[in-house]
Amino acid sequence: MKTLSETTALTQLKKLKTAYHEFIKIKYEHNAKSCLTCETQGVCCLDAHFVNVHITKLEAAAIRETLGKLSEEKQRRIFERAKETVEKYDLKTSGNTFGQTFACPLFEKGVGCLVHSDAKPAPCISHACYEKEADLPPEKFQEQTENRIERLNKRTYGNAFSWLPIPVWLVNIYAKDFEDK
Repeated sequence: MKTLSETTALTQLKKLKTAYHEFIKIKYEHNAKSCLTCETQGVCCLDAHFVNVHITKLEAAAIRETLGKLSEEKQRRIFERAKETVEKYDLKTSGNTFGQTFACPLFEKGVGCLVHSDAKPAPCISHACYEKEADLPPEKFQEQTENRIERLNKRTYGNAFSWLPIPVWLVNIYAKDFEDK
């Protein structure tokens, strides 16, 4: 298997997610309620009993790249929110991490998802406010996308990777920049 540089993999990841988002938007989102009309915007991202989105190291790098466009102070606040989320919900890096739920530190009231356009995770792309279960995108499309992401991740970093909760990866990618400063 040919290895990829992180830069090349991030470019391929962006194309993959853009195509997936376009597919979901065209085929399914017309059946969903717009986030802009939601009575409680962000409730799906902040519902600590619901959110359990996991990402790979490559997706964490894409998030880091996107957040890197923000001021250092704003990045520090996101890091602190992520740290607080890991502590509050006792998020782990091993065991049944998919059973762990949390409020997403990438959602900011009045702004929305901070990585919506450039680094939104596949489960978040799939999710929308569908009133009928029949209107939901079939899970197989998200699974196919996540399998492609996993292959890109493996080609970039080898077999030493984990799917971890978003806040755990955020703490990992920012620790050297903001820990104890």
